[in-house]
Amino acid sequence: MTTPTLLLPCPVAFTPAAIQEINRLRTEAAQQGRFLRVGVKGGGCSGMTYVLDFDQPDANDERYEVEGIPVIMDKGHQIYLYHMQVDYSGGLNARGFVFNNPNATKTCGCGTSFAV
Repeated sequence: MTTPTLLLPCPVAFTPAAIQEINRLRTEAAQQGRFLRVGVKGGGCSGMTYVLDFDQPDANDERYEVEGIPVIMDKGHQIYLYHMQVDYSGGLNARGFVFNNPNATKTCGCGTSFAV
């Protein structure tokens, strides 16, 4: 497995609340040495769902750094996520990451599924 070495401007933006939560999650022992993967996969009620997880890089990944957080994204996913903003809501009724994607033509009620 080859680790990508080129750092590019990240096509996805993260709010300060999202950065804070990601850094909190990174402190867990299981996440040390792993990259934050941002991407998409097929499924969900609108056709595609967002991927936000810690993972090891693949050969098709591009590497970014956001506020000291190592981020990876499959090159083919950029078209779906370009200019997306990831936020984090810590409220009692709506807790979790929020994806604001200007490329989405349709989204589901839960906000984790979309179509382009």
